[in-house]
Amino acid sequence: MSVLLQQLANGVVQGALIALIALGYTMVYGIIQLINFAHGEVFMVSSYGGLATFTLLPDDLKKSPAVALPLMFLGGILVAVVVAVIMERFAYRPLRNAPRLAPLITALGVSVFLQEAVRVWYPDATSNLPYPKVFPTGNLTLGTISVPWTGVLLVVLSVGLSIGLQTYVNRSRMGRAMRATAQDPDTAKLMGINPDRVIVLTFIFGAVLAGVAGVMFGGYLNNINIDMGFQNGIFAFTAAVLGGVGSIRGAVIGAFIIGLIKTLAGQYMPGGTQYDYVWIFVVLILVLVFRPQGLFGEPERVRA
Repeated sequence: MSVLLQQLANGVVQGALIALIALGYTMVYGIIQLINFAHGEVFMVSSYGGLATFTLLPDDLKKSPAVALPLMFLGGILVAVVVAVIMERFAYRPLRNAPRLAPLITALGVSVFLQEAVRVWYPDATSNLPYPKVFPTGNLTLGTISVPWTGVLLVVLSVGLSIGLQTYVNRSRMGRAMRATAQDPDTAKLMGINPDRVIVLTFIFGAVLAGVAGVMFGGYLNNINIDMGFQNGIFAFTAAVLGGVGSIRGAVIGAFIIGLIKTLAGQYMPGGTQYDYVWIFVVLILVLVFRPQGLFGEPERVRA
């Protein structure tokens, strides 16, 4: 029983990380029906942004977590936002009215470009890089369950930011503009809404969440690598599809389900962690067979 409880706790922490990335996928798709496969790389470059920020700090500031940690978050988020805005402006906006296949292929191309750019330009990026140990140390222990404080912080940030984002989209003026643009961008424009501004803001929100996830990922595992964007991006995309692409609540719940499947399959199923992808996609396929729009998604609308 203690092993099961521990794996459930580990699954919640992994689900929290996946949720922060999955929200970017689901928001962009909800607004412009684009599956942004490059979003996983935005998460990856933000992690390197946080590491670069720490490297550039003076030695006395590196020794102060209260100063270094916020600056790392700021650096990681800033890098993610800049990359996301440039990506939207120069890769996706010119293809706004193109057939869906064109932006999809472009997203794959942007993903490969970002990965190779980091590989070429970031020092020693071809190998695993250790992440600074400026995060809280020690574990939260509840009976037989032990969770690192970094994991606790990750869960708190993930749940808090998800609730904040849901509240903003449902209650703010810009949130209403987002929902109007998602329903019908042409009609929204007639109502005085600037769809370009709304779409850029959507990319920025997704990048901020990916930036937080990127820095937290490094702090939780204490190392980063170039492949982390692809691996976690696949999990996040699967979570968004499982929950219903376009649904914020669905993306978060789907992410926690993926996290739990991943850890439980690694512990109890034949093959262990080598086959966790298999069980995740088995569950995804079973859900989509009976509910093609995902757990909380709505049937796809066909725009005239």
